[in-house]
Amino acid sequence: MLLQITVMISSYGPVQQALLGTLFTWFLTAAGSALVFVFKSGKRKILDGSLGFAAGVMIAASYWSLLSPAIEMASSSGNYGEDGQYAFVPVAFGFGLGALFVYFADVVMPYLGNPLTSLAENPKMEDASQYQHNGTDSMEKGTPTLIQRRKHSSDSTPVHSDPVFTHEEQEKNISWKRILLLIVAITVHNIPEGLAVGVGFGAIGKSASATFENARNLAIGIGIQNFPEGLAVSLPLRGAGMSVWKSFWYGQLSGMVEPIAGVIGAYAVVIAEPLLPYALAFAAGAMIYVVNDDIIPEAQTSGNGRLASWMSIVGFIVMMSLDVGLG
Repeated sequence: MLLQITVMISSYGPVQQALLGTLFTWFLTAAGSALVFVFKSGKRKILDGSLGFAAGVMIAASYWSLLSPAIEMASSSGNYGEDGQYAFVPVAFGFGLGALFVYFADVVMPYLGNPLTSLAENPKMEDASQYQHNGTDSMEKGTPTLIQRRKHSSDSTPVHSDPVFTHEEQEKNISWKRILLLIVAITVHNIPEGLAVGVGFGAIGKSASATFENARNLAIGIGIQNFPEGLAVSLPLRGAGMSVWKSFWYGQLSGMVEPIAGVIGAYAVVIAEPLLPYALAFAAGAMIYVVNDDIIPEAQTSGNGRLASWMSIVGFIVMMSLDVGLG
């Protein structure tokens, strides 16, 4: 059956092949995201553990899926020294640019409002960036987070009082910026992967190594790597209080950019191929910045730091094993 499907696809044009290949990678992203139906608890431990898992997945993917291929592509292009000794230049430039992109997104985001508020199960949560957990049942000024204020009113105008929280309410408190930046980082990371698959199919026949089998194997490898990435988006959303279906929807949505990028890569293989080292490193820089600046600090705020650390090790091992095992 698999052989018949492969033969059928090999008879298509490069753009159709790229589209089918990247639809496969998106499907596995959705399959990974669907595991959120297994984890139906919205407990804070689930959120912190999933953030740790996402951090591990993103760190491993940044090297084995992005930086290592980017350096290899730049070295083999012949544009950065005879032996590729300057291959670090486009990779370093793209990496720094990716980090800057997320930094400016983080700065601008508060002025755009909270797009996740209407999506969460608890619509009364508000952005109160002047508060942070202090290890007790209260909050103090500091790190940005989302809080649910208790409103008291003596007339028709609501008046905000000092925040008071039940244990259940504290478990649902989460910074919307951190969740949104996580989605942005993994989505950005999927764009150059889609381009790579598209370039792989679009370049078939242009060199001895550019074969249908190599392009197919690349699509399969990237697709399997996307499986834990879908869960790395949907599970933190679920832990933050979003419904199971919406968590799944936004998890799989992060992979929908790959078919678009794949078609572009197949059409514009001559233009896209030289840009791949920059694009891959850009995505790596964006992911590493989000991990260091947002995900790890958020996972450490509620007393579940050790759980988050161990889950990051698990996520790293899973992603590394897939990347290395699939070549």
